[in-house]
Amino acid sequence: MKRIESFSINHDTLEKGMYVSRIDGDITTYDIRMVRPNCGTYLSNAAMHTFEHLFATFARNSAQSANIIYVGPMGCRTGFYFLTRGLTDAQALGLVRDTLSFIIDFSGEIPGARRIECGNYLEHDLEGAHNIARDMQPVLKDWTQADMTYRK
Repeated sequence: MKRIESFSINHDTLEKGMYVSRIDGDITTYDIRMVRPNCGTYLSNAAMHTFEHLFATFARNSAQSANIIYVGPMGCRTGFYFLTRGLTDAQALGLVRDTLSFIIDFSGEIPGARRIECGNYLEHDLEGAHNIARDMQPVLKDWTQADMTYRK
């Protein structure tokens, strides 16, 4: 089988940040790395689940909603994939920064977290989602398009 491109990245040297993982036509896949891989600290399932609900809700209600393809967690629990269509890297980065601010400030009922809306409605952690966003905000504060390339 052909090796997946993302498996060619040395995960032992990958830092927290936002990277262009791949481009397929007009769809860009971003790797939003929130913890360093293989360092023993991972996102908790409950916090990651809540972060996903808030990220997807905010992005799909933003001015860029028509350009959002997918928001979802990585199985390794080190970050999220963010797929967009027709956005520049600067627009995608701006939307992620706005999303982090939204999550930090969010209070109330988690969108889509009721039993009839969610396949694992009991496993949510709003404070954990706040912490993920608070931790990531300074990482991306001065991030630029030049930073979005994996260092091999």
